[in-house]
Amino acid sequence: MSIKTRLLLSYIAMIIIPLVLFGLVASGLANYFWGEQEPGKPLLRDTLNKRDELFAGVTFMAKYAPNQLTNQKLLTETDEELQAVGGALILTKDEHVLFVSPSIDRADVSDYLQDQPDQGRMHSWKPFKQDGYTFDTYEFTFADQRKGKLYFLANSFPYMQTGIYFFSALILSLLTIVALTNGVLTFLVSRSIIRPLYALKQAANEIKEGNLERSVQLQRKDELGELGEAFEEMRSRLYDSIHLQLQYEENRKQLISSISHDLKTPITGIKACVEAVQEGIADTEAKREKYMKMIAIKSEQMDRLIDELFLFSRLDLNKLPFHFEEVDMRAYMARFAEELRLDPRMHGVSIRYDEHNESPIPVMADQEKLHRVLMNIVDNSLKYLNKDEKLIRLEVEKASGDVLVAISDNGTGIEKEAMPHIFDRFYRADPARNSAMGGSGLGLAIVKQIVEGHGGRVWVESESGRGTRICFTLPDIKRVGGNTE
Repeated sequence: MSIKTRLLLSYIAMIIIPLVLFGLVASGLANYFWGEQEPGKPLLRDTLNKRDELFAGVTFMAKYAPNQLTNQKLLTETDEELQAVGGALILTKDEHVLFVSPSIDRADVSDYLQDQPDQGRMHSWKPFKQDGYTFDTYEFTFADQRKGKLYFLANSFPYMQTGIYFFSALILSLLTIVALTNGVLTFLVSRSIIRPLYALKQAANEIKEGNLERSVQLQRKDELGELGEAFEEMRSRLYDSIHLQLQYEENRKQLISSISHDLKTPITGIKACVEAVQEGIADTEAKREKYMKMIAIKSEQMDRLIDELFLFSRLDLNKLPFHFEEVDMRAYMARFAEELRLDPRMHGVSIRYDEHNESPIPVMADQEKLHRVLMNIVDNSLKYLNKDEKLIRLEVEKASGDVLVAISDNGTGIEKEAMPHIFDRFYRADPARNSAMGGSGLGLAIVKQIVEGHGGRVWVESESGRGTRICFTLPDIKRVGGNTE
């Protein structure tokens, strides 16, 4: 649920919940203040209805049997019933008081009748000692044709007081409900927002302190969840970047160390030969020729190492341009096989390339760099051919939308633990043997760089004692947008 939806629902809840709770509280308060508070005590509406019925009964009597109102006993009984429901009765005849309810001060009534003219219905009876009375009048004629008037008094003070308490309780309840509801909902909604923000803040502090191992998992499906995912991706990438940078730094140190070692070996040999000539150890022409030949070999090793190092550095920095053109890999591999057969280094080595299918296999490739790849692989195979019948096999075929090129030999093979590292720069499965053979440790690393520059991949298949097969792929010309027609 998004934060926008959550806030909208909280706003709706802040309106609906207080209304529902207020309705329930108001119903309870109404029942408490106006309902039957004690067993046997009538409800307010029943009290008012009974009082109205008594007033109506006295009015009916005044209208149809006015002389009955001269009966003091009847008036007293009626007044007692009225007092029970908060009412009172006054009866006058020709402005003389005939009956006054005991709850009303008679002197106040006399003064009022003398000083206060008739002002109609529903006026407050201010002069009475009992505040809160309201009255209604009814005029009629006695049997002797004398004017009579009934004053019906209703004591509203207890109900006004109850009403004040009731409405005060209503207002207080409404304010309390609104405050509690809004407070609880605000707390819940804000906590659902603040807690993940606090988690992000802690993660940011950890990153600031250099601790990138603590992951951020908010487990949410809203905007904060998306923010947490972005933050976690940033942390993960930063973590990988720093570790990659550390790895680069370590590789740089190893590179410098390997270059120093590989350059020092031939330099040491050249220096020893020069010292031997200078100190007169090479006192014959044969010895001098021997030392000069050794100096030439060591110089060639240094030159080859520097060339490969320069090539690898340009490939690694992506500063060596590729000149791609359409190449038929079947014809290209056939020419390369013929070149190997004419190479003096391949004396005693059987070069096998079987062309069962003469249909062309076009690719986009840089022919010069592709030749470097094939020669580096063949040079690596030559170092490990130790059998009487030496064999190097060349293969090319289509495979799953790519073109597969493989070079295999029947040499000593590669140990299982060394296979993941043979394409690393300056890696030697047998350092002593490679140094003796003049290997730089960069040949297969260059192979990997060039193949990947073509958009392919390279891998090795080998079994110790039975030979090695190095394979690489090149994208089919159709897959890279070429057209063979």
